[in-house]
Amino acid sequence: MGKAGKLGKAALGSEAELKALTHAVLKRLKEKQLEGLLQAVESRGGTRTSCLLLPGKVDSRLESPPPPYSRYPMDFLKPTADCPDSVPSSTETGGTNCLAPGGLSDSQVLQEPGDRSHWCVVAYWEEKTRVGRLYSVQEPSLDIFYDLPQGNGFCLGQLNSDNKSQLVQKVRSKIGYGIQLTKEVDGVWVYNRSSYPIFIKSATLDNPDSRTLLVHKVFPGFSIKAFDYEKAYSLQRPNDHEFMQQPWTGFTVQISFVKGWGQCYTRQFISSCPCWLEVIFNNR
Repeated sequence: MGKAGKLGKAALGSEAELKALTHAVLKRLKEKQLEGLLQAVESRGGTRTSCLLLPGKVDSRLESPPPPYSRYPMDFLKPTADCPDSVPSSTETGGTNCLAPGGLSDSQVLQEPGDRSHWCVVAYWEEKTRVGRLYSVQEPSLDIFYDLPQGNGFCLGQLNSDNKSQLVQKVRSKIGYGIQLTKEVDGVWVYNRSSYPIFIKSATLDNPDSRTLLVHKVFPGFSIKAFDYEKAYSLQRPNDHEFMQQPWTGFTVQISFVKGWGQCYTRQFISSCPCWLEVIFNNR
């Protein structure tokens, strides 16, 4: 009982310290910064806001910030397209928010090795049918979503689909905020912004010697480095039955919304999944 009482007091003390620290941080923010923070919280990350830089030291009485903040120094934070230190954005595509650039055919996107303006193209599939055209990506990050407040990116909800399957329609309605693809120095990261898990298959996520590539489950609010350029260059074609049935390179990542596939699921192939993406990277 004595030990439990001490633990309870320690927890209360820690909570009080966190509240005091939070109050101290918020007091130092300007009104515009507070508005941006409120907007981000109320939209659950659905609205893009500028980065909020916090002071490294708030209260001199605290020798070091309480956990978990001490585990994440500023050097480890990844810049985003909204931060001043982020990678400069490339030329605008000239297309609408939800369609491929005007006049750019699928063959032009995939068959012009000399064109380095895009770093990947994205195809959206419903089961075995591709919906819409290939989406060419030039900006450092891309939002792929079905319904997103003030969304700017690849809007799946505005694509014309003739699929009447109830399962497809059900999964489509669950995509919500979808995912964010971000090109970083160390590779390409996928952040799950939806309220349901996503499933990813990539040659650079697994052991190069494995006979079959695994499907990785990413829960809502989590991210994963889905593609590594250095690994992709060094990989040989895997001994994967699924990829033996169709053209494939190590520069392709497959992402399914809500439903998984592979060894642990009833669906053996991603073409059986209701709603999925194929991301083809520019192998520069």
